[in-house]
Amino acid sequence: MSLLHQARFFTTVNHLRDLPPTAVPEVAFAGRSNAGKSSALNILCNQKRLAFSSKTPGRTQHINYFEIAHLEHLYGYLVDLPGYGYAEVGGGVKVHWQQLLGDYLVQRPQLRGLVLVMDSRRPFTDLDCELIDWFMPTGRPIHALLTKADKLTRQEATNVLRETQKRLSALPRTDGLPSDDPTIAPQFTAQLFSSLKRTGVDAAQRVLEDWLAIPAREKAKK
Repeated sequence: MSLLHQARFFTTVNHLRDLPPTAVPEVAFAGRSNAGKSSALNILCNQKRLAFSSKTPGRTQHINYFEIAHLEHLYGYLVDLPGYGYAEVGGGVKVHWQQLLGDYLVQRPQLRGLVLVMDSRRPFTDLDCELIDWFMPTGRPIHALLTKADKLTRQEATNVLRETQKRLSALPRTDGLPSDDPTIAPQFTAQLFSSLKRTGVDAAQRVLEDWLAIPAREKAKK
């Protein structure tokens, strides 16, 4: 059993000054509204109601923290960032929301990586690309979850994964490591994912466990 199953709600913040003053690793989840971010968090943590989707898409404007702890040891946090991309949100709220998201991604030193949630039927929207551009200068890795893969045929899923990997591999490395060394893991990766069919859950959990430095022996504990 993955220790991600131990996740529990920790806090909600609406300003950078209110972020937890801890030094443990954090992994952020970001994506366009209605891309399946809350469903992905819930299935990865094997919980039905850990993360909530607003009934009005685009209305969740806070940063939600979920802690991963076991036997009084805090491994880190999964951080649910505000969804983006809906015009219904008022102008002033949208500016605050975008600044909060952008500033967190760029300024948070504890951040180990970004899980970019994209609907596999509509990946790389303009806002997805803007988010990537924001985040790349940090030098941290990006793992793209291509959600709702159950909506695609097998051939469509194969094609979208191939095209996503191609686009990500074309991005220049910003972590200072050589881009032509095949023994070094890529900085930007992608996978197919379906919360409904549980496609890709184990693979995504391994990425999170590695980023949060959860020891292998802890991953296997019941």
